[in-house]
Amino acid sequence: MKFNRKDWKYILGVTVSAIIYSFGMNTFVKSGNLFPGGYAGIARLLSLLIEKYLHISLSFSVIYFTMNIITTLIVWKNIGHKFVLYSVLWFTETSILTQLFVLPQLTNDPLLISVFGGVINGIAVGIALRFNASSGGTDFIAIDLSTKLNMPTWNYIFAVNAVVLVLAGLNFGWNQALYSMIFQYVSKEVVNTLHQRYKLKRLHIVTDYPEEVSQAIFSICRHGITKLKCTGEYSHHEHSLLLVTINAFQKDDVLHAVASVDPKAFISINTVEKIVGSFYQVPLE
Repeated sequence: MKFNRKDWKYILGVTVSAIIYSFGMNTFVKSGNLFPGGYAGIARLLSLLIEKYLHISLSFSVIYFTMNIITTLIVWKNIGHKFVLYSVLWFTETSILTQLFVLPQLTNDPLLISVFGGVINGIAVGIALRFNASSGGTDFIAIDLSTKLNMPTWNYIFAVNAVVLVLAGLNFGWNQALYSMIFQYVSKEVVNTLHQRYKLKRLHIVTDYPEEVSQAIFSICRHGITKLKCTGEYSHHEHSLLLVTINAFQKDDVLHAVASVDPKAFISINTVEKIVGSFYQVPLE
């Protein structure tokens, strides 16, 4: 496993993401007594519960880092090693920076804290995913499941986070739990907007150059193409209909490739909820 110039670019991106995340944790999450999603929320809940019932001060960073290390050891063989190493760098930097940062509270409005805190959190996680990393923990689990099921699984992780919110509400008040739900929802929507890897698109392409268009698509991605004969009811001309399902992040490149060989091709694009069967996912490094 060798590192090149691209890897250093990714390391810089991961570090920027960790800084943004730590800023959000200290400026919004802690000041608003919120519980973020994933291991961060679990670690924060455990830290507060231990202090409340056992009167032992155990920092969020220690619990968060320990939980992530354990999960890393479990998924090491199932996920790309560079991806895991970038993620280890991310949650290590986050654990340290969250402990070191001392930042002023920007607002006392709990709704503003929830919304803008969620935006900052989602941007940080989205940047991490863009640079081939994650926040570890439940992200590892979600990405592993997304690869196996060929569908986004962030909504299922959001359901798991609800358990944390119920426990937080029972122990520390329902106001914080409900505002945390807003925080998590906003964060999830931002991540889903920024992260396109496991979103799928189906293309219906009507063309008179099926072989050339197919080869252009194959030059971009390794997905199967179904070719059918069709007739236009208006012109009564025969054409070829190509059906292909691709990753959402490949869409623009595929459209450009198709247009380069057949500028008159008619293309319809639909969102795919799930695929049952074989579908090639570009493996994480």
